[in-house]
Amino acid sequence: MIELKKVKSLDPAYLEKLGFVWHTDSDDTPYVSDSLIVLSEAEAEAYYEAGNTLYDMFIEAAQYVIDNNLFHEIGIPFNLVELIKESWESDVHWHLYGRFDLAGGIDGKPIKLLEFNADTPTALFETAIIQWAMLKQNGMEETAQFNGVYEALFENFKRLVTLDEDVSDFETRYEGWKFLFTSIRGNSEEENTVRLLQHIATEVGYETAFAYIDEVEFDAQEGIFYNDEQYELWFKLIPWEDIALEEPDLAMMLTNIIKNQKAIIFNPAYTLLFQSKGLLPILWQLYPNHPLLLESAFEPLDAAKQVQKPVFGREGESVRILENGAVTSGSEGDYDNHKMVYQAYTPLPQDAEGNCYQAGVFFAYEACGVGFRKGGKILDNMSKFVGHIVES
Repeated sequence: MIELKKVKSLDPAYLEKLGFVWHTDSDDTPYVSDSLIVLSEAEAEAYYEAGNTLYDMFIEAAQYVIDNNLFHEIGIPFNLVELIKESWESDVHWHLYGRFDLAGGIDGKPIKLLEFNADTPTALFETAIIQWAMLKQNGMEETAQFNGVYEALFENFKRLVTLDEDVSDFETRYEGWKFLFTSIRGNSEEENTVRLLQHIATEVGYETAFAYIDEVEFDAQEGIFYNDEQYELWFKLIPWEDIALEEPDLAMMLTNIIKNQKAIIFNPAYTLLFQSKGLLPILWQLYPNHPLLLESAFEPLDAAKQVQKPVFGREGESVRILENGAVTSGSEGDYDNHKMVYQAYTPLPQDAEGNCYQAGVFFAYEACGVGFRKGGKILDNMSKFVGHIVES
């Protein structure tokens, strides 16, 4: 059984002071759990190793897709293919951060990849700041976590200039590039996540600004502008597939901006290859029976129990658990029209009350931290965030 440690909940006023304003769910229950998952040092190390191994595998799988022109097969919109290739072929298009969703790793269960949120990962604020604050406010050892997310992002922002593990010469090579951070208007969670990233980039030394997407101007020949200022670097917490499907003219302009070397976009367009769950069958094809993978395919599996999920989707929408061909969990959702993949079912670790727990391992040049979500067999937007503590 999962080992949990009860702690005192963080006061909403304190959370809001930190900028964490989405602390209460729509049913008026706290979003952040008042328990911590207890990890051993070996379990924390296993999450670290799994994240690093999986990232290397994703790079190989993405190269395979590009080499064999399998974009359509994994659900990539046709109007992003050129942009994906452009960003993949140049080192300046640096992957800033992503989050692996993993089953297992606790309660003696093996770690298994569920998916990689590589383009627009959320839960950054919770993982980097809130679970650290939970230890601090409860008088616990603040460093007793697998949680170097903030520091890893700090160093990775420097690598956007150095393009190397060694960032010691960042200050001598940095030329005052301007960095624009953008989210959609009216979503406090996404906005404050973006503002956290902006804060880190400002600490690193970039000249930064924040804007809502409707305030940003794009010019295919000249680049990206806000308040008549040109920005060489642009971070957007807006999914690439949404841009492709809902703003095709913008997708074309961004392709030209990249080709004309007028801006660098984060996360790069090629992270959509990682984000697509269509890469899961490719991974299984390239690494059959790998201990970190679950069997996956574009057609229903022979296995009695499996999960059907859309290549692009969020918060458990349109995800269904199938048993002997019948749906046992899940329902219709907004992504029902997307291409589907099928992944062998693996149970999530549970507590005494039957709540399921899923690990989210952040990656920024290397695996750098873990946080957990608690909910049902299919985690949705009512799942809770659960911090952790590492004990020897």
